Amino acid sequence: MPEPALPERPVSRRRLLGIGTGLGAVAVGGLALSAAWARRPAATGDQLVSEVPLPQAFSVPLPIPAVLAPVASTAEGDRYEMVQTETEAEIIPGHSTRLWTYNGTFPGPTIESRRGRHVTVAHRNELPVPTVVHLHGGRTPAASDGYPTDLVLPDGWTDTASHHHGMADDLAVVTNVEREYGFPLDQRATMLWYHDHRMDFTAPAIWRGLAGIHFVRDDVEDALDLPRGDRELPLMIADRAFDADGQLTYPSLDPTLTGEIGVEEPYTAGVLGDVILVNGAPWPVHEVDTGLYRLRVLNASNARHYELEATTEDGRRLPLVQIGADQGLLAAPVRHERLPIAPAERYDLLIDFSGLPVGANVRLANRLGSGRTADVMQFHVVREGTSTPIPETLADDLPEWDRSEAVAVRDMAFRAGRVNGRHGWVIDGLPFDPNRTDVTTRLGDIEVWRLIADVHHPVHLHLVGFRVLSRGTGGPLPQDAGLKDTIALRPGESAEIITRFDGYKGRYLFHCHTAEHEDMGMMANLEVT
Repeated sequence: MPEPALPERPVSRRRLLGIGTGLGAVAVGGLALSAAWARRPAATGDQLVSEVPLPQAFSVPLPIPAVLAPVASTAEGDRYEMVQTETEAEIIPGHSTRLWTYNGTFPGPTIESRRGRHVTVAHRNELPVPTVVHLHGGRTPAASDGYPTDLVLPDGWTDTASHHHGMADDLAVVTNVEREYGFPLDQRATMLWYHDHRMDFTAPAIWRGLAGIHFVRDDVEDALDLPRGDRELPLMIADRAFDADGQLTYPSLDPTLTGEIGVEEPYTAGVLGDVILVNGAPWPVHEVDTGLYRLRVLNASNARHYELEATTEDGRRLPLVQIGADQGLLAAPVRHERLPIAPAERYDLLIDFSGLPVGANVRLANRLGSGRTADVMQFHVVREGTSTPIPETLADDLPEWDRSEAVAVRDMAFRAGRVNGRHGWVIDGLPFDPNRTDVTTRLGDIEVWRLIADVHHPVHLHLVGFRVLSRGTGGPLPQDAGLKDTIALRPGESAEIITRFDGYKGRYLFHCHTAEHEDMGMMANLEVT
């Protein structure tokens, strides 16, 4: 039986083009800019060129981020402590690079947690600017979700005028030096990530190193015969660029990250680096055996999109078998020859090295890259191992929302526009305003959102996961399987998603996760009542 049709809210041509009274902030110049960027489908943005001599690909070992131990564990949950601090580390061999870090490392330390077991993370800010922490993908109460103006001020910070970004005093939550974030983690097993989320300056803060991984485990995952221990590899992929002294380069209009927001004009669409880092190492290599491995892949780049492909030296592709998405396990595996991944997306993948001889190399390539950015990392087979079969079924707890139960259908356009007289990014013609509520929904409501993009926009919803219903006039793509929290809209593409706003009441966000777009206006408020 066909599904009942949803009440229609037609999207007119004027709405799609982003012009007219409702979208007056999008000027003709913004549309021309969008059209120019849309003609470059592999990437949205411009690439920086490193000045330091770069290492040969696959010459640096893959680091594995350390797992953070709790400082206290009780029946009520686990408590962790982190210090946000500037440090120096060797990323490009022979050079020391200044970084902003969690606990002195990039990526920050990994947190391992259990579903339904409360985690408290106390953050101390020893950086020269205010910070905010967001657990991306977490089902988190609003007070700990990392709203962009809920700042943690450094010691002695006196710039009181810029704290609130014009936000009403009763909405801003500002603390001095330290703040505790509480995460109930009542959610499916998955890989989350935490990063800075300060209003106007998320992009440069992540670029400088403020990102880390957080795993949630549960009994459903434990019951499956999946690779564990050394055979489960977290892979945080991020591009960067370096100056002649080995320091990170980034085109901020204000390098102190305290004044003028945004980036230099050529990079308004997004900042791309020419060095591909995995877990903070340039084009690393990792030794494996001839067994089955689990790759927990995160695209932590500001703007770069990847299309991953695993190939042997003789050109044979190894399948990338997807078993999970942003919000946990799929119902059944999905096999990919090539897998696109946008900023903030995560994929849970299996790769089988059985059948390869000891000494073989497998290159993880980026088919959207060119030159050095076409390489990501390499696996080097150094010993015999034992492979295990891939489970045919995975999880049976995926939500099945019925379109007929949707209480609202919302149309949203993500486009270039004019913000404060300059190139910027807007949602339905409006740049972000922390004082304005853009969407109000009730706790427990099911809604369908219809999204449309001018150029690449990875759209992220806080608090909830969603299912992809369609793209354009067709169905979801293979990589859309499962429960998502970020959807990669391609240039000129529309998509429908469905979700249930459960969990918690409060003020949340949805935004583009091209970090430069987010900083320059492409973010909106979601109020769950």
